[in-house]
Amino acid sequence: MIYDHFENKEAILFEFSKEGFQLLSKKVEAAKKKHADPCEALEAMAKAYWSFAINNEEYYQLMYGLGMPSCEVDREKADCVCYDALMLETVREIIAKSKNPHADYKLKYYTLWSILHGLIAINRMKNSPTSNTMNQLILKDAINSFILALKG
Repeated sequence: MIYDHFENKEAILFEFSKEGFQLLSKKVEAAKKKHADPCEALEAMAKAYWSFAINNEEYYQLMYGLGMPSCEVDREKADCVCYDALMLETVREIIAKSKNPHADYKLKYYTLWSILHGLIAINRMKNSPTSNTMNQLILKDAINSFILALKG
């Protein structure tokens, strides 16, 4: 019956993946809106990303574990605000006010994303040696160190 609406299994997974990116984007956007200071906004956005990944393991696994397309696919929709665009914009804003305003903001964004994704992957390991409290401290330290490096 479900295949009356979807071509195949990949089409079903694709739809769930898009839904996950939309949910993640809304969480990141809400976090950004709570802070006028871009450093505070970036920290809140990174924490929202982390929280989404930890609290929505199935979505996150589908979004990044099965080779599904990124949020880029849904950009054509006017109502979709993609989390990566929000984070890129915030990184760019911090860099513009930094001691090195010509730094490559895309490189810095992908560094941040790598940090977050790596921490989440480690956290998701069944035998992770760290507690939730330690994970939160690691996340805070990583984000704060990243922001300090951006500022120069």
